[in-house]
Amino acid sequence: MAGALQGIRILDISTALTGPYPAALLADQGADVIKVERPGLGDLARWVGVAVNGVSALFQACNRGKRSIALDMATPEGLAIVRELASRSDVVIQNMRPGVADRLGIGWSDLSAGRDDLVYLSLSGFGQTGPYAHRGAYDTVIQAYAGLGTNQADPDDGTPTFLRQTAADKITAMYAVQAITAALFARERGMGGQHVELSMADSVVSFLWADAAGNEMMLDSDGSMNSSFVQGSKPFRFIDGFGIATPTSDADFHGMCEALGVDGHNDPRVATIGERRKHPEVTGEIMSKCHEVAGHFTCAEISERMETSNVPFALVVAPQDLPNDPHAIAIGLFEEFDHPVAGRVRQPRHPAQFLGTPATLQTVSPTLGQQTDEILTELGRADSIEELRRNGIVF
Repeated sequence: MAGALQGIRILDISTALTGPYPAALLADQGADVIKVERPGLGDLARWVGVAVNGVSALFQACNRGKRSIALDMATPEGLAIVRELASRSDVVIQNMRPGVADRLGIGWSDLSAGRDDLVYLSLSGFGQTGPYAHRGAYDTVIQAYAGLGTNQADPDDGTPTFLRQTAADKITAMYAVQAITAALFARERGMGGQHVELSMADSVVSFLWADAAGNEMMLDSDGSMNSSFVQGSKPFRFIDGFGIATPTSDADFHGMCEALGVDGHNDPRVATIGERRKHPEVTGEIMSKCHEVAGHFTCAEISERMETSNVPFALVVAPQDLPNDPHAIAIGLFEEFDHPVAGRVRQPRHPAQFLGTPATLQTVSPTLGQQTDEILTELGRADSIEELRRNGIVF
């Protein structure tokens, strides 16, 4: 069976992670994605992080399943090729600074001229307008501005801490996937194409405020509780590792206490979630006791006890250990394959399991300009490939 987006063509003229990653996920779902890269350097992501034979893990994750054409969009002929590719595409994705795509002649107004079915996604750091719109915005810049740095701050001295991953980029990428498919759905219902603007700042603020800005959202709150209701969560230290329990419901809380051998049943002040909210100091004392006794158990022992008590619980698993975890193996969480350039590669499967239109993890990312000739031939330009290459327009 074909993927859900079979027949949809996406022109990806974005770089790094925020634009390329959603395009890769849509490729898993069946879309044909053509990636435009500049000759010589290509996408900056090719040069970031762990790499084997010139293929970086970042580029592989964000560009699997795409076809790459390397051309110079600053030349009239290169621009004409990009416009022709756009005219044959359902979706265009770009993450240039506001105004740059328009200056290059590949903005929304340029590519939508004469057609009413194009879905055009403009990704940016701070949005298309406003006093910060012109700023460059890499991940940590947005983590700082949108609240992730403060949310992860050191509880002792308040020093902001950044997540050790490009969280802002990936959060924005998830919103981008939803925005693109929503726009395609609207088009399918007869509403035509449209220009979608999505900023990293908007995305991260929306993501953060769902559960980590309680007082800032509820303007009449008394401020007695922390804005983030998971603030203070910390792992249990066992004899041979770490784990975490999330005792939200009454059954969860009492089950956790039972699993750890701590008395959490006899005090009416912790009997229900309502009482625990009224008596946080008592709840805190019991949690401290749970953490104290956790050091008497091995990971295997506590896992069995937590499961017996039906407590939401997991051991802390490092990325290098996850592929060998029995649950990951049982569900086929990872796939391994031979990349023709990078050698052995392991990737997590596509996260959404479509039972009617299955997504298929795309395995191979393209080398720079790997499909240039193929794509130009599809455009009817086979006879001009050598001349275009001699003139430095394509690579």
